[in-house]
Amino acid sequence: MLFKEREKGGGGERKMFVGVVWNCAAELKILLTALLFLFSIITILQFIPARFSFSSAADLRSCLSNPPPGLSFSAAVQSNLTVLNATVVPRRAAAVERDEVLGNGVVKRGFSGVGSAAYNFVLMSAYRGGYNTFAVMGLASKPLHVFGKPSYECEWVPADKSQDSLSVPGQKILPDWGYGRIYTAVVVNCTFPFPVGDSDSGGKLLIHATTNGGGDTNLNTTDTFEAVVETPPDFSNFTKSFQSPPKYDYLYCGSSLYGNLNPQRVREWLAYHVRMLGEKSHFVIHDAGGVHPAVMEVLKPWMEKGYVTLQDIRDQERFDGYYHNQFLIVNDCLHRYKFQAKWMFFFDVDEFIFVPKKSTLKSVLGSLSGFTQFTIEQMPMSNKLCLREDFGKTFRKWGFEKLVYKDVKRGIRRDRKYAVQPRNVFATGVHMSQNTVGKTTHKTEGQIMYFHYHGTIAERREPCRQLVNTTSLTVDGIPYVLDTTMRDAAGAVKRFELKTIGPRLQKTRQ
Repeated sequence: MLFKEREKGGGGERKMFVGVVWNCAAELKILLTALLFLFSIITILQFIPARFSFSSAADLRSCLSNPPPGLSFSAAVQSNLTVLNATVVPRRAAAVERDEVLGNGVVKRGFSGVGSAAYNFVLMSAYRGGYNTFAVMGLASKPLHVFGKPSYECEWVPADKSQDSLSVPGQKILPDWGYGRIYTAVVVNCTFPFPVGDSDSGGKLLIHATTNGGGDTNLNTTDTFEAVVETPPDFSNFTKSFQSPPKYDYLYCGSSLYGNLNPQRVREWLAYHVRMLGEKSHFVIHDAGGVHPAVMEVLKPWMEKGYVTLQDIRDQERFDGYYHNQFLIVNDCLHRYKFQAKWMFFFDVDEFIFVPKKSTLKSVLGSLSGFTQFTIEQMPMSNKLCLREDFGKTFRKWGFEKLVYKDVKRGIRRDRKYAVQPRNVFATGVHMSQNTVGKTTHKTEGQIMYFHYHGTIAERREPCRQLVNTTSLTVDGIPYVLDTTMRDAAGAVKRFELKTIGPRLQKTRQ
């Protein structure tokens, strides 16, 4: 009896619920009927072959979140549909090509591309190189450039709509000589037949990057991006820089710094080169993860004095290029400071430039002024051999002061570093530029050189691991001779640092 009463009561509740729903607004009944119809269609689409003209059920579901303007829903219902669609269908599914049997009995296999292996172009920077020319720096897929024929078109679009835009083919320069990994460095030179832009209205430079079937011969895409957006003040600032004498005599473009660098070695390198290059010099340091707090403390005094600019380039690590995208970084530096320096130097922070005592850097570069580029001879130094007389005192001496044994092995080719007059350079590399206007000389022996303390910048420990008392020796098959050239310069460098920035770095540790 109790069961029957519950069943009867329950039936009454069900009838009441149905009645309430059925007597709701006509708008809600239309909605429920429409939803029932649409979900029925979606269910049927699951069984239709992929090559049928409808794309997929996901396409139909995506339409629900964007109804046609003529379809009227209440605000609450529209809101609920949007949330439902965002939750159930967060993104559109990629179309998949299925295998199929052709009429002649051949099984045609399907190949479905999903996602992207590498970007067509990764823009870092773009600068004017003259009134009619620009340089655009970036990264691009290395396989695309090795196996395909990508091209670039440059278009100048005046801000004044009454003027026509102008397009020219972009000249592609690959400065990394094949060292790239997933990405390779690219410099696009855009040279127009006459000057573009003005100080009245400005304009913008567009780059149209076309793959030309690289990698997938059935696919040819063009990506367009703004490389330069120039305002009238931008053009005026360029004109002033272009027509003025260079601000600096010498500018250093540093490669990407990464890893757990030795702050004491950085301290020594900076003090030495600020003294050598003089008051009209500047150092651009690129932080790819190597400027940790202790190194930052070393850079700060020189930044405050105006000698150093620090640039954070850590985001380039997202794109797998050679040596932390070193080629990209030096090309950006070249074009960014192209009109601000007479000479631009490219070398590393474990390398020390030196000129003989009877000459100065100014006199040496004066004799080389007829060349756009010159290379610098390497003096490789041991990174572990020190004098026995320094026993118990090595921790107080600077690295280039105590590492005094030079590698004199013959018959091998040693890397050289270089300097350029940047106005005559289109693109550059790590050890030299192959894209210059003017002459290059390698005959600088005896005039200028660099002492290389390989590996010392990356080790935060005492470098002296073997103390010897001789003028020559052979270690691991490599002959060394005593060379105190840099040791003799240490005292003057230390006094210069103390005079210039005071004692604030005296307690720097390795």
